[in-house]
Amino acid sequence: MTVSGKSVAFLVSKEGIEQVELTEPWKAVEQAGGIPRLVSVESGTVQGYHHLTPVDTFPVDETTADARADSYSGLVLPGGVANGDLLRWQEPARRFVKEFLATGRPVAVICHGGWILIDVNAVRGRRITSWPSMAVDYRNAGAEWTDEQLVVCTNGNFPLVSSRKPDDLPAFCQELVAWLDKDIG
Repeated sequence: MTVSGKSVAFLVSKEGIEQVELTEPWKAVEQAGGIPRLVSVESGTVQGYHHLTPVDTFPVDETTADARADSYSGLVLPGGVANGDLLRWQEPARRFVKEFLATGRPVAVICHGGWILIDVNAVRGRRITSWPSMAVDYRNAGAEWTDEQLVVCTNGNFPLVSSRKPDDLPAFCQELVAWLDKDIG
């Protein structure tokens, strides 16, 4: 499998990112020949966490104001409670996600990363998984939530890959790369 030369947006907030949910998919994209790019509302750096403990910082490649959604072959929404919650109310992030969804290209979301999908009304009628505390949010937004390691939903205008937590990362990363390998959009 190769995603050679394809750029993939990793959309995160300034802090609260569950670091492993950023770094493991990032590595999977790189190892497959893709170009991961860190996109955030603000330039500078973002803070990764291991649960509630700050770990590493990462440089932002592009802000949502400058990013062109159609220049990316995929969108990854890493988790982290604070990350997901901060992104959902930041209008530049919401606008970028809406623009990306319109491309029809794959979206991969893990843990709490999907709150922004709820807020832009992108999960109605979709099957999805996440950290269990988000089940009610997804159901209230019209999604069919399930507690599984990996869910792939293709019954909408974009392929949606979802997982629950860091333990699911091997399956999540493999499926992410498989979808990036397809020519969509």
